[in-house]
Amino acid sequence: MPDEHPSPTVGDLLATAVRDFGTLVQQELRLAKAEMALKARNAGRSVLLVAAGGGLCAVGVLALVAAAIAALDLALPVWLSALLVGVVLLLAGYLVLHLGLQKLRRIEPLPEQTLATIRETAAWAKEQAHD
Repeated sequence: MPDEHPSPTVGDLLATAVRDFGTLVQQELRLAKAEMALKARNAGRSVLLVAAGGGLCAVGVLALVAAAIAALDLALPVWLSALLVGVVLLLAGYLVLHLGLQKLRRIEPLPEQTLATIRETAAWAKEQAHD
């Protein structure tokens, strides 16, 4: 009794491999896009922290300038309170700025998950080619 399902030809196998490889490449590109979008969102949040810290530092400098002017013109309580506000704002700004920069430094810009998958796929393809 003849076999009802003939073995695929070399051409059939090659066509299937090319189609599967194309699908794999498309999936890898979608994964890379999703991974980069996530990294961009995280970087955006960190940039906002850096901007907020910079803004607070700017306000602190303005308060210190106001304190210096008040110290020259008025009695101790006015300039001392302006000085204290300026120092507090500068410290808060520095802390926020430092936090944002730390978060930015921890973000890896490359799509690591996609690169790992590509390496695994390449190793698998190389192994299949030698078999």
